[in-house]
Amino acid sequence: MKSDSSTPAAPLRGLGAPLRSSEPVRVAPPPSAAVVLLEEAADLLVVHLDFPAALQTCERAWRSLAKDDAGTSLEVKCSLCVVGIQALAEMNRWQEVLSWVLQYYQVPEKLPPKVLELCVLLYSKMQEPGAVLEVVSAWLQDLDNQGLPEYRALAELHLHRVLLPLGCLSEAEELVVGSAAFSEEERLDLLQAISKARQQQKHQHSGTEEAQKLNREGSFSHKFLSLMMLLRRLWDSAVSRFFSMPFKKSLLAALILCLLVVRFDPASPSSLPFLYKLAQLFHRIQEAMFSLYRLPIHD
Repeated sequence: MKSDSSTPAAPLRGLGAPLRSSEPVRVAPPPSAAVVLLEEAADLLVVHLDFPAALQTCERAWRSLAKDDAGTSLEVKCSLCVVGIQALAEMNRWQEVLSWVLQYYQVPEKLPPKVLELCVLLYSKMQEPGAVLEVVSAWLQDLDNQGLPEYRALAELHLHRVLLPLGCLSEAEELVVGSAAFSEEERLDLLQAISKARQQQKHQHSGTEEAQKLNREGSFSHKFLSLMMLLRRLWDSAVSRFFSMPFKKSLLAALILCLLVVRFDPASPSSLPFLYKLAQLFHRIQEAMFSLYRLPIHD
């Protein structure tokens, strides 16, 4: 039996109600210029590894935001900063990161937590934590930022990566004690870390003082030894020249030496015994030298 062709086909299961011609078709709004430039910058950074072009694209996106900032989300701005920071770091221009970010956010308190975290990690890795000290401190002291969920993690990161390496132990204690973001257990752990850092600082300070003291003593000993060696050379030279002189000249030199050192008057009667003994002494020395010269030399 054939089916009646005039009978309408049953509607397919799973389909919804038929679309009415009077209902408008919903179309997603086109992405903003900043979003398009953000995607382009990320592609240049990750795929093409064209870091200068990625940075320039981020800057173009920020300029477009200055014209039409109403419909742009905070996530887009933060993502532009992340791409720009990565591009600067890849070009070994990491020193410019903080100033580059602040030119768009104007004040440190307005920096997104993710951007601030990247700045702390970058400058800490490059052994320059002091560059972000004031910026992070200002951000943490802002009352609006203290209510953010990222506040505790940033405060702890600031303590370990900035304050402790710089030796700012008092500031670290004030941050831990004065912040309500830490639990009691976390506060105790952080205070123990600060106490350990203070002990290490004292040990390093005492070791430095001891090393400086040893260096001073070593320098003094070296100078004293050099002086003694110089005096010994002068003495040996003087003795050798003295014994190479004739007897009368040697006696005259000894007399002049006594005049300079002992400061006695040779015309005084009390000086005669001393002069007589001095003459006898040099006469004996001369005889001994002559006897040494007359000794036979054995092969």
